[in-house]
Amino acid sequence: MIKSSIKIMTVLFTSSMLLTSCYSYTNVVGEGAQGNSQTTEWNHYIGGGLITVGVSDSKQMANGAKNYTVQTRQTFLNGLLASLTCGIYTPSTTTVTK
Repeated sequence: MIKSSIKIMTVLFTSSMLLTSCYSYTNVVGEGAQGNSQTTEWNHYIGGGLITVGVSDSKQMANGAKNYTVQTRQTFLNGLLASLTCGIYTPSTTTVTK
């Protein structure tokens, strides 16, 4: 009985770790990126993302460009840090492509 429960819990835990995904969303400003120049910064949140500590400014990252693409995502490293801190610190990454 206990061995069966441990096996089930192990399978559920392993599945939950392997089946998670990293969120990503993209915003296109103007006509979108015209080249491949990229600037990347981290966004910092605590409390599972409820409290903002520091967020990147995509307009400033674009440095005056009229056409650019902004992608905000949680990378593997961001997710790893969030899981190591049990969701207390939850970073994300913003990349601006001009």
